[in-house]
Amino acid sequence: MEMDTLFVIGLVLGVLSVPAIVSAISNGQRPRIATITLMIAGGLVVYAMSKKPGGYSFDEIPGIVARVLSSFT
Repeated sequence: MEMDTLFVIGLVLGVLSVPAIVSAISNGQRPRIATITLMIAGGLVVYAMSKKPGGYSFDEIPGIVARVLSSFT
């Protein structure tokens, strides 16, 4: 898999795990699975950033997401 794809998957997993964590905490439960998902997402993002020469900048992220999503269609 290319690094841009891993980066976008990590971003999506990270964004989706935050509401799950908030929901679990508000229901008085421990957010075990959501926390594990957030750690996996962080690992994917860090791995992609470390393997790409120069890393990623905040200005590049919308273009990367659009390019990866357009490659799936």
